Amino acid sequence: MTDDKDVLRDVWFGRIPACFTLYQDEMTEREAEPYYLLLPRISYLTLVTDKVKKHFQKVMRQEEVSEIWFEYEGTPLKWHYPIGLLFDLHASNTALPWSITVHFKNFPEKDLLHCHSKDVIEAHFMACIKEADALKHKSQVINEMQKKDHKQLWMGLQNDKFEQFWAINRKLMEYPPEDSGFRYIPFRIYQATTERPFIQKLFRPIASGGQLHTLGDLLKDVCPSAIAPE
Repeated sequence: MTDDKDVLRDVWFGRIPACFTLYQDEMTEREAEPYYLLLPRISYLTLVTDKVKKHFQKVMRQEEVSEIWFEYEGTPLKWHYPIGLLFDLHASNTALPWSITVHFKNFPEKDLLHCHSKDVIEAHFMACIKEADALKHKSQVINEMQKKDHKQLWMGLQNDKFEQFWAINRKLMEYPPEDSGFRYIPFRIYQATTERPFIQKLFRPIASGGQLHTLGDLLKDVCPSAIAPE
């Protein structure tokens, strides 16, 4: 993992410039100015938009304020998807800054999960971590960690602290030399154009003949339509 640290940093500090505007039908006491923010690709919208919420609540009629939610060009944005994934799915071809609309009413129950607190985000994040470790290490690494390790992992993400996060996460990315790799590679291939939101299946990092699998091998196996014909 040491050799990859520069790459890990580049991924961690990836940002998307965004412009938040209040939906035109929201009731306000005065004009709501847009709010600009650099969004971390690896985080979640409801985790990094407290300032956005406070900015617009200043001009809202308090009786009109309920649970905040976001949409892009008519599509509600799922808070439990990482921000970078949301951008790549819905807006990768758009001009920057990414224009996101803010709502405080008419919550789309059929499209979004409720998120009433950061505890909900933490529970979702840790469930994903545990699922991945079950595939990689039969849950041995995550189960051997103490509660304070789980909390440090979460706080590192929440507070955008690279070193704090990776001091714990590196344990989840290691394997004994005799194993030559993880049991399975945890992955999801998300799709924007089909009714099936993502593809997920068991995939070993090493082929039966001993050769290492590549990303191309994975795509050929689970999503051949993503590979251009030779």
